Amino acid sequence: MEFRHEPVLLEECIKGLNIKKDGIYVDGTLGGAGHSKKILENLSKNGLLIGIDRDIQALDAAKKRLEKYENVKYIHGNHDDIENILDNLNIESVDGILLDLGVSSYQLDEKNRGFSYLGENELDMRMDKSQELTAKSVVNSYTEDELSKIIYEYGEERFSKQIAKNICLYRKDKEITTTKQLVDIIDKSIPGFAKKDGHPAKRTFQAIRIEVNNEIKPLYETTRKCITLLKKGGRLCIITFHSLEDRAVKNAFIDAEGKCTCPKDLPYCVCGYKSEGKIINKKPIIATEEEQIRNSRSKSAKLRIFEKG
Repeated sequence: MEFRHEPVLLEECIKGLNIKKDGIYVDGTLGGAGHSKKILENLSKNGLLIGIDRDIQALDAAKKRLEKYENVKYIHGNHDDIENILDNLNIESVDGILLDLGVSSYQLDEKNRGFSYLGENELDMRMDKSQELTAKSVVNSYTEDELSKIIYEYGEERFSKQIAKNICLYRKDKEITTTKQLVDIIDKSIPGFAKKDGHPAKRTFQAIRIEVNNEIKPLYETTRKCITLLKKGGRLCIITFHSLEDRAVKNAFIDAEGKCTCPKDLPYCVCGYKSEGKIINKKPIIATEEEQIRNSRSKSAKLRIFEKG
């Protein structure tokens, strides 16, 4: 299957990165290489792009799409490990980093990956197929309380308790192994009046995917880490698709920017606060109406940008 992926907020990201033609840039979520291709178009042969992805299939597809470029390094890894990745490449700091979080269009379309609630496929949802934890193991081994908490927090699903209860009741008699089994359980757990807002399984599938791939917990620290790895004037652009993601990034940016805590009547600062740089956009950048019509994935996208001081 072809790795299709329309990059979200493409022009906004390129503008936000403020690309230097001879600079070093990291795409921490290489995916379909849509953003990376545009970055490379703005780099000279002396510039360098480092593309990181957890998904081997994504890396293989990106290599084909970017085959005419020689100034690219492909890394199978997790952007949460960016410090070690750059250290292994003997690179101390970079001019820009881009993170486009969440699941790619390809991963959703490739039904056998188990990300989609459409059809009947194995419950997997791993971005990195080499890891052990799968959606099947989450659904069949987590306690009712654990499932309820995950579905509520990561999926913002108000019927999380009923869904978790019915999952546990079902698996007493039979292991849940397919996406269809899980969809049927979710569908029976949600009352009819609440099924008007999209597919009833959407929020639960999102929650389980986030848990399987540990997408939220390290995000604050990863964001702070990325800022420390930037050169002076370097930019970090992060696209989020979920309120918890956006909150983690926003808080990391605020803490990195810092704030003087001295009383206002003091003539000079004595608290000794240090700022790592500045937030470029106080409010997140969202997709234009035209892009939202063209690409439904962009509807929930938010872009935040930080510049190293």
